[in-house]
Formats: sequence, structure tokens, C-alpha cells
Amino acid sequence: MTIKKKIILGLAVVLIAIQFFQPLRNQAVEVPATHIERVYTVPQNVKTILAQSCYDCHSNNTRYPWYSRIQPGAWYMAEHIKKGKEELNFSEFGDYSVRRQRNKFRAMAGQVKDGEMPLSSYTLIHRNAVLSPEDKQVLIAWFSTMEDSIK
Repeated sequence: MTIKKKIILGLAVVLIAIQFFQPLRNQAVEVPATHIERVYTVPQNVKTILAQSCYDCHSNNTRYPWYSRIQPGAWYMAEHIKKGKEELNFSEFGDYSVRRQRNKFRAMAGQVKDGEMPLSSYTLIHRNAVLSPEDKQVLIAWFSTMEDSIK
């Protein structure tokens, strides 16, 4: 067997072996009392947009696509979700201080307005998460209203 064949065989064995090591799934059984939808009255149109474009990375409940069990992509996805939740977790929004909530609403409005969220790397694969101009306006208006309402 040539060196080239041994390398290819070795890589194949490694790729197969790593499939058995899956990261934990980000799937909560119930919606906690601290979830933004239980803390604030969220209009249905805003809920729909948040669920479609934000919650996969920014809540305790991710909808996993078919490819989420293929390594090393699953590890990359798990790390991406972890970082997203560290930045903003809608499932724990009620635990944030009033100041942090106000700042998050301001930041979300700015990031949506500037096209920074959802990430282009996410919408490249999840085309249904792309925000239409109308979706952006709905979110920006609601985030701004919420920021102003928090005392």
C-alpha cells in the first residue's frame, strides 16, 4: 500500500471515528419563566421573526438541521451556539439587569439595522432566517419601543 493510500485510509478512519463523539444538544424541555416571551408581551409577528431568525443561536432551544450530527461541523455549530448564547440568551433575558436589558434592546436594534444579525454565515445555509426589509422594521421598532419602556 502506498503512502498516499495509507493517508487517505487514515483520514477516512478518523472521520468515521469522530462521528461517535457528538456535542450536547441545546434543546430545553420547557420554556423558563425568564424567557423574553414570559417576561414581556411580545407581539405575534415579533415572536415569529425571533423564532425563525434568532432563537437557534440565542436561546436554550435550537432547531437542528440534518447535518448537525456530522462531525466536525457539529462541534463548530455547538461552539457557535455557545458564543451566541453568551452574547444574548432570550431564554434567560429576565435574569438580566434592567440596564443590561435596555442595552440589549438597543444593541439588537442597531445590529438588525446594520445587517449584522442574523449572521451571514447562518443565513447562507438557513435562507428562511434572512430578514426582509419589513421584518427588520418590525424588529427595530419593537426593540426601540422596549428599550424606551424599561425604566
